[in-house]
Amino acid sequence: MAPACSTRQRLRQPVREVLNKSAPCAAPVSDRAIRAFRQSNGLPSHLESSAPVICTPEVHGAKCTLPHFAQMSRRLKIFSAILALAALAGLAGYLTFRLPAFGGAFEGARLERMRQSPQYVSGRFENDPPYKSALDLVQNLRDYLGDEVREPRFVIPVLPVTAQSLQAAPAPGMRAIWFGHASVLVEIDGVRIMTDPVFAERVSPLRFIGPTRFHPPPIPLDQLTGIDAVVISHDHYDHLDMDSIRHLARNGTHFYVGLGIGAHLQHWEVPAGQIHEMDWWESVTVKGVTLHCTPARHYSGRKSMDNSTLWTSWWLKGASHSVYFSGDTGYAPHFAEIRKRLGAPDLALIKVGAYGDTWLDIHMGPEAAIQAYQDLGAKTLLPVHWATFNLAYHAWNEPLIRTLAAATAKGATVVTPRVGEPVEFGKPFVNQPWFLPGR
Repeated sequence: MAPACSTRQRLRQPVREVLNKSAPCAAPVSDRAIRAFRQSNGLPSHLESSAPVICTPEVHGAKCTLPHFAQMSRRLKIFSAILALAALAGLAGYLTFRLPAFGGAFEGARLERMRQSPQYVSGRFENDPPYKSALDLVQNLRDYLGDEVREPRFVIPVLPVTAQSLQAAPAPGMRAIWFGHASVLVEIDGVRIMTDPVFAERVSPLRFIGPTRFHPPPIPLDQLTGIDAVVISHDHYDHLDMDSIRHLARNGTHFYVGLGIGAHLQHWEVPAGQIHEMDWWESVTVKGVTLHCTPARHYSGRKSMDNSTLWTSWWLKGASHSVYFSGDTGYAPHFAEIRKRLGAPDLALIKVGAYGDTWLDIHMGPEAAIQAYQDLGAKTLLPVHWATFNLAYHAWNEPLIRTLAAATAKGATVVTPRVGEPVEFGKPFVNQPWFLPGR
């Protein structure tokens, strides 16, 4: 009979020796017996034959366990692996958020000026009254799973804009060329101004994910020149495009932006003299055209929805013509207030697309866009913010179909140019149903 284990102390013994009891008379133990021993004693199946175990009872054949330090070693390895994965994820996130596309930091004199704004409340910009999210996850899931045709199934017509046309001085009068989404080139009384220029293939901080374009811009970015000024409505990726900003900055364009957005431009090495940050109701004159920074109802942030920069609309007043650009917004009394303070514009560039039932307070729909047009007293509406990126759950052409229906009911004048097609203010414009299949 094999000797018993001592009860006075714990003996660390290899598995094979526990079974053999290290006795000369004990028969050799097979690997099969060792596997059975492991199973009956709760030992890991991968344990080496020479791995130490503890035998505590006095009688041979009772339970044996791994030493405490061995059990702790396994737990430590698991914990260390989890900790390492968490550290790698944290490092990846840290490095990702340091990519240039996420923009700059708010500090120094810029931050102090932001804090002085009436719109800056408790460390962030706020709507008045504040926006309260009505997000319904179940409803949004239903909308997401809908069967709407959210991307065109035919080629969207694009009329080219030539580099030569931009090298010459703007002709007298006013014209607008829609580049898609919220990007519009306006020539107003001899000055070229562009709204929210976005030439990116994807509207995202990363080049390999995010919504892609339905159509190319009417001119390649590297040929875009002659832009005197750019007005930016807010810092979301479908309105503030790093590569477009950098290109225009190298060509001498000046940028007029809401408070805080200058930090992003500075981070992208736009010269300080070309950055002009403004609060609501402030104005500046560029070559005889006055740019009024006006309210909007939206939100901001490039890393999160933190309202870190100010969202705006713009009212452009030349010697003989005027244009209003809504940016991204919900319907609110600010449209009527803008008319009261600044008058009625000749042309209104108003967002009609990228809306949802639970977003309307900050993303108005087509019918509200017609009401905003009427509040402003504008002569002509050019719908924007549609037909370029899939950013909502509605059909891609629904915004314009609903806009035209509401315009007919309200007697509104709407132009529906193709991408790249000039609209000459004061001259007849014939709408074409290019956005309908088979037309």
